[in-house]
Amino acid sequence: MKRVTAAVCLLALALAACKKEADTPATSQSTAPAPTAALPAPVADAADAPVELKEVVETTPGYVVGITYTTQAAKYPGLARELKRYADGARAELVDAANGRTAKDNPSPYELSLTFDDVVDTPELVAVSADGSSYTGGAHAAPLIARFVWLPRQNKLLTAQELIPDKAGWAAVSQYVREQLHSALSQRIDADDLAPAVRAEQIETGGRMIDDGTGADPANFAMFEPVRGADGKLSALKFVFAPYEVGPYSDGTQTVEVPAAVLLPHLAPAYRGLFLGGV
Repeated sequence: MKRVTAAVCLLALALAACKKEADTPATSQSTAPAPTAALPAPVADAADAPVELKEVVETTPGYVVGITYTTQAAKYPGLARELKRYADGARAELVDAANGRTAKDNPSPYELSLTFDDVVDTPELVAVSADGSSYTGGAHAAPLIARFVWLPRQNKLLTAQELIPDKAGWAAVSQYVREQLHSALSQRIDADDLAPAVRAEQIETGGRMIDDGTGADPANFAMFEPVRGADGKLSALKFVFAPYEVGPYSDGTQTVEVPAAVLLPHLAPAYRGLFLGGV
């Protein structure tokens, strides 16, 4: 019995010693608090950083580039960034094509010409046009045509899909644009005084290109310009079609103005107030 009691006492003493050791705070250097790391200085939001729209003039044996910005878009960094991205992409494609030529290819320098102009500049809406061409061999240069519509207060691009969000709206726009383009096609062909068979063939071919390029899809109407009325509100949207989109290259760039009265029933509520008759 005495042996059991002694064993119990020794066990109790051992447990007490372990507890005391565990409760004693460590004093080694490894457990000292680490120094607080210095916080990095705040970085400006890249979206708000100024963008320089600088004229580009390059003349090399392989290519010639001329890019001009006759626009005030630099005061809107987000818009300026979109313009520069488009210009840089066009230039990169031309330079890559020029550098990839073989000795048997056209020895003439490839050429890029591009100009950005202001179309509308108001506190509510800004629009910039991009027009030019890129020649990388072949019968003629490829057109470079783009439109940028910017909402300064929302700091974003306005897209056709956002402006007219429903299918019924694009069906109405498609119908109106088709009627105008078919009428213009007939007038051009009639002016050429063609033989009946030739005229019928051109009407059929041209009409098919118009119908293919103006289906009720916002992608077909991605390029548009706001048209301001006398009171400052938008009286129409001018939709822009590059060569080959709704006609042969010889027809050039074609445009159709769709009046506000046609657009208003289908505009997103947030943008109706920009248009004549909208509230």
